[in-house]
Amino acid sequence: MVKNKVLFTHPYFLKLDVKQAETGLPYPPLATLYAAALVRDKGYEVSLFDPMFVSGANELLGHFGKAALLGSVPEYFVVYADGFNYLTKMCLTNMREATFDMIQIAKGRGCTVIISSSDSTDHTAGYLKAGADYIINGEAELTLVELLDSLQTGAPVAEVKGLAFLDGAAAAVKHTTPRPLMKNWDWLPMPAFDLVDMDAYRQTWLKHVGYFSLNAVSTRGCPFHCNWCAKPIYGNRYTVRPAKQVAAQLAELKRTYLFDHIWFCDDIFGLKPGWIKAFADAVEEEGLQFTFKIQSRADLIQDIEVASDLARAGCDSVWMGAESGSQKILDAMEKGTTIAQIEKATQLLKSFDIKACWFIQFGYPGETKEDINKTISLIRRWIPEDIGISVSYPLPGTAFYEKVKSSMGDKANWTDSNDLALMFSHTYPPLFYRRLHRFVHHMHRHDLAIQFKGQGWGGLRKHLSAYYYLGAALIHKWRLPQIASV
Repeated sequence: MVKNKVLFTHPYFLKLDVKQAETGLPYPPLATLYAAALVRDKGYEVSLFDPMFVSGANELLGHFGKAALLGSVPEYFVVYADGFNYLTKMCLTNMREATFDMIQIAKGRGCTVIISSSDSTDHTAGYLKAGADYIINGEAELTLVELLDSLQTGAPVAEVKGLAFLDGAAAAVKHTTPRPLMKNWDWLPMPAFDLVDMDAYRQTWLKHVGYFSLNAVSTRGCPFHCNWCAKPIYGNRYTVRPAKQVAAQLAELKRTYLFDHIWFCDDIFGLKPGWIKAFADAVEEEGLQFTFKIQSRADLIQDIEVASDLARAGCDSVWMGAESGSQKILDAMEKGTTIAQIEKATQLLKSFDIKACWFIQFGYPGETKEDINKTISLIRRWIPEDIGISVSYPLPGTAFYEKVKSSMGDKANWTDSNDLALMFSHTYPPLFYRRLHRFVHHMHRHDLAIQFKGQGWGGLRKHLSAYYYLGAALIHKWRLPQIASV
């Protein structure tokens, strides 16, 4: 049987996220490419419309126009979000609206529309109302293949696990039996990187930072229970790929695309005991030369062997969810880490010349001025290489969301990643947190500049910049008490 054509896309438009567009460090949609590779292996003709560099959903019209000229208009249009990328987990409304536009364009070309994303899982009825035919809930590769096969052969779609669709004359939302998470995913084919315009990604990276970074993943899911963290796709299950397989895939990517750097977009990298050591051994066996960054937890970097193996493998930076300098707030978040662990992990990483980077979160319920000052003090005492500051962001499906939803207004998602809107009642008004965000960033840049040890004109410029950042920080700090009293 000749199988039909499937056009994949994803819901992230870089140009609709001003902060990220200015930063200019995009990654190919990894989860999308895993799914496309599997569907292609099953005999379907697969193509990709990559919205990363386009101006808006209307450019999909041109894609369909070219397909029509070639006689290859797809029967199925699959919007498959990159669930490994935290930007898609934020469910930004700019991306939702663009996705709705793409749905309408695809429906106008006679496509069956299938969606898999965190946002469509949280807002299933809204996506179906916008014209989607099927929503895939949870881990999606197997569900997608079974759905496509059922549509191709006329088998009952209701027997496919993990689906939602409109059923009957009343157009009620019907959910099929949930699909269990895969116990392993070693068997999945290599992501279909050949479908993306890799040169566009390369040139953007080279323009902004002078090197080329690609993304890879070694695990799925996270077994920890931070009460603000949403896990609509992979849940709390944690599955790990063999270290040798990951290193072999990187070797193939290196030969094909000549990357300089890798972002491991795992929620938690190297949780399984002994995995990081095995990975460092495999990297050495492959003769790989590259650097990489990971996301981890402070309590997982408490032994010198872990830091040593990370350095041996090529780790350049580790992003940890420090979140707060107040143990009271960490406990309220059910983070499961301590201030002492944050400090020790940072010290260990720095001793191996690995950049310790922190995610910081302000505005968690119950946070006081004293808690905020403890966080600022912790940042200034340890001076992480970089910090990412946000305000607490309630997403459906989390205990945190349930806790604050009664005080939430109409706005339930940020417009873009720089929105920072407060969507529930806080201790201080919204302007306070925006000013706090700027103060802490400027103070941190001042502290980094002061400790910089570079020589020559570059070193002098770096040191001189400390005075600028100090002045800007003091202005923001001066305004904070006035805003807090409003």
